[in-house]
Amino acid sequence: MSKTILITGASSGFGLLLANDLHKKGFNVIGTSREPEKYKGKAAFKLFRLDIDDDASINSFAAQVSTEIKQLDVLVNNAGFMVTGIAEETPMEAARKQFETNFWGTVKVTNALLPQLRKQKQGQIITVSSIVGLIGPPNLSYYSASKHAVEGYFKALRLELNQFNIKVSVVEPVWFKTNLGSNALVSKGNAISDYNNYRKKVDALTQKGLDEAQTPEPVVEIISKIIAAKEPKFSNPVGKQSGMIVFLQNFAPKMLESSMLKSLK
Repeated sequence: MSKTILITGASSGFGLLLANDLHKKGFNVIGTSREPEKYKGKAAFKLFRLDIDDDASINSFAAQVSTEIKQLDVLVNNAGFMVTGIAEETPMEAARKQFETNFWGTVKVTNALLPQLRKQKQGQIITVSSIVGLIGPPNLSYYSASKHAVEGYFKALRLELNQFNIKVSVVEPVWFKTNLGSNALVSKGNAISDYNNYRKKVDALTQKGLDEAQTPEPVVEIISKIIAAKEPKFSNPVGKQSGMIVFLQNFAPKMLESSMLKSLK
């Protein structure tokens, strides 16, 4: 019997690519979208309605999952977005929105489905985090902070759920060519003149990273490997130089910081 895999944010980006790939491999894939009717007849897999910023939507979604899915094998938390901008210039409204979606939205969806996973006494939760959940690059302070929060939450959750045979993993991609960057919310607070030259350099460096990014197939591949693994790892960095970034973060943080500062001179 093929596994049933639920993927949030499956109408674009990593989520869509992953859903299509797993569907082709014979898995029973169910995705989510805030507006599933837009994709009626276009998606090869079933789409449930879900807005992770809306408590009523999450509750309705969880009830639908409980009714229509007899056994949920894998939850992939993929939905989210990115706020960019200098920390001091970013409006608090945008910063709070970043956490409401990336952290609290992800937590609420996970908690809404945990009763079913606990009842089954088995399951798997895979959450798409980011390499910036391990480091803190400029211009991504609130996005980075939201992903650090995600890392901490699931790091603790994996220990609590081990007794129920529920495996927990996170995936930490570097830059990839998806709609994450193009759909980013660029903070439009009050520009502070002291940052003018620095902002230009950071924006140019960020754009260079997007322009040179890989296509996202490696992220799909690593999630597929996590699903197939008997004892999946918790942390799974993926992409060019991700291994070096993690190594420097753990063993030579000053070197990593110097490298980031040097690139902005």
